[in-house]
Order: sequence, then C-alpha cells, then structure tokens
Amino acid sequence: MGKIKVLTGNYAAAEAAALCRLDLISAYPITPQSSVVEHLSEMVHNGELDADLVQVESEHSAMSVVQGAAAAGARAFTATSAQGLALMYEPYFRMSTMRLPMVMAIATREMSSPETIWSGQQDAISVRDAGWIQMFCDSNQEIADMIIQGYMISEHPDVVLPVNVCYDGFYSSHLTAGVDMPTQEEVDAFLPPRRPRYSAMLDPEKPLALDPMTPGELMLRYRKSHLDAMQSALAVIDETDRKFAAAFGRSYGGLIEEYRCDDAEVVIVTIGGMTGAGKDAVDAARERGIRAGLVKIRFYRPFPAKRLAAALGGKKAFCVVDRSVCFGWDRGPMYVETCAALEDLSGTARFSAIGGLGGADISVADMAGIIDCLNEIKDKPGEYETRWLMKD
Repeated sequence: MGKIKVLTGNYAAAEAAALCRLDLISAYPITPQSSVVEHLSEMVHNGELDADLVQVESEHSAMSVVQGAAAAGARAFTATSAQGLALMYEPYFRMSTMRLPMVMAIATREMSSPETIWSGQQDAISVRDAGWIQMFCDSNQEIADMIIQGYMISEHPDVVLPVNVCYDGFYSSHLTAGVDMPTQEEVDAFLPPRRPRYSAMLDPEKPLALDPMTPGELMLRYRKSHLDAMQSALAVIDETDRKFAAAFGRSYGGLIEEYRCDDAEVVIVTIGGMTGAGKDAVDAARERGIRAGLVKIRFYRPFPAKRLAAALGGKKAFCVVDRSVCFGWDRGPMYVETCAALEDLSGTARFSAIGGLGGADISVADMAGIIDCLNEIKDKPGEYETRWLMKD
C-alpha cells in the first residue's frame, strides 16, 4: 500500500512524476509552477531520483530539451504556467505534431494583460488546439494519479502524443491535502518501462533528418494521423481509468465525471478546481428539492463529445462554467464546444457562466445561484445571456 502524505498540488505532481522513472527533467521556474521543478531538483540532488536534470535559461529551451530527449526514446517531464507556456509555444506545437510522448504539468494561471500572476485557465485553454492531450484535475490526489496515468496514455501505441496535466494555480498548486502516494513497486507494476514503438529517432549510429520540409500532400496525412490518434485516445483514456482503478482502487470516470446526474433535471458543467464548490451546491439544492446534477469535464482534448452528449441528454437545462473566455464569442470556450457536441438543443435551456479569472473565487454561493437560475428557466427552452460571476 502507498503512504498518505500531506502535499501541495505541485509536490504531488513532482513526486508522482519521480515514481514514473524519468530519464530527464528540464527545469525552468515560473509562478505558480516553480516548486514542481524545484522539488524534482531536490530529489535529484539528494540521490532520491536517478534522472538527468537540465536547468535551462527559458521555457522555450525547456521544451526544446525534453523534445530532444523524447525523440531519443527517453521518458521526459517538465512543468510550466502562463507566460512560460506562451514562450515555449513553438517547440510545444512541434512536440505534439512530431508525435513525441511525454507528460508536462501546467499549474494554470491567467494570461496578462492586465498584469496578473493569479489563477485562471486562460493559459491552457489558449493552446487547446496545439495537438496535446489535456486533462484537468480538481484535487491533489487526482494530480498525482493523472501524472502516472498520463504516461500510460501518452505512450500507448494507439496514441503516442504528449499529455498536459492541468490544475488550478495557487488553489491546487500551493494548497495542501492528504495524498495516497503509491509505492515505487506499485507504479512499476502499473506503468511498464518506456518502450518506443519505433527505434529511437535520434541515433548517432543511424543519422537522419528529423522534421524536414514537408510537402502538402504528406502534411495532410500527418494531420489526419494525428487526429485519428486523438480519437483513439478517447477509448484509451477510459481503459486506463479502469486499469488504474483495478490497481489502486481509485476511479475518476475517465473522460468525464458525472455527479448525481441520473435523475437530474438541471446540470452544471465544470472543469478543474471549481468542481468541489459545484458538488456542494448540488447537494444543497437537492436538500431543497431541486433535482440538480454536475458533470465535470476531465479531458478537454480530445473533447469527450459523445460522453458529454449522453450525460446531458434529456436534461431540461444546463450551464457550463468556464474559468477562461473565448475572445471570439461572448461566452466561455467550454460552453461553445459543449453546445457543438449536442445534436439537438431545441428543447433545452442553457447559458454560459464565466468566473474565477485572475484569481477570483468561484464560490458555493455562485454555483447555487446558477442552479437557482437553471431551475427557473428549465421549462423555457432557449439560450440565455452569459452570466458573469462578478462580485458587487
């Protein structure tokens, strides 16, 4: 059995990554991620982790280093936030489109400007179409477990794509909670050693051109293959959750989590750390006789369209709560994609809610207000104005 430890979300990510027998870590600090790579650096320095640690001068270099390591067949890891993610975008995009498996933690943070270092999900959401698998966690336990699951998903022969494990900066990254951290033996039994499905791409004995200029017809084949792998990941994610539950006794539902949805009339859809407040509001609403439920989107890429449509099918009203904005719409990005996933919205009342930007809290009272509003409009199908969760 594992050992219960009191850890921040960042330490949970670092210690779980260490259990995955990393070959290389690329480290560059940025708030609120810094203590992930700092803790891994301590473990390497103290002899607790046998891995190469490369301290670089920027996030662009951090991603470039893990890219080279993954191309050589190594199991690599790094972490970042916000402007750091923006700076590494060029090699970040190349990492996925070259189909190089790895795991990177993102302690999500609002993007400037106006200047801020506080929590939000705009950084991760802004790169949602860069070809990475994206999962969002709402507890420190889930962070640790998803780092481990992330490598199994990433390295699966039907997937072979990099994975982001995202969690709310400061709310999850810096707050402590009890974490049942598996033993090294348990992780070794669950997660086999890295076995590239091909010989190491970078091999001094077999020199080759990596990522050469590509004609359009071949580019189409690459992109289709990438999207096919994303669709294959849908089944792999659910399969990995079942395997993890069998090994460790914890299941998260795979692509989505449904909470009190079986007989629900109104549903709130959440992502990340706001989920706990949403569940509390659902419980309180149930006590008042409102048949409320909650769906947590755990994987934003690939988007769980079919699972989400099934969960919301037959419900009278729903609201999607975003902690980021879609600049091309006056709605949240997750709301836009949820509506796109549902084939027929004609009999459903719905609206987008946006809150928690720049470190603002999304409270139980905010969630309760959303549920009350849904209950009022549940018999009046249609799309309603975006609800901004701003304090008076």
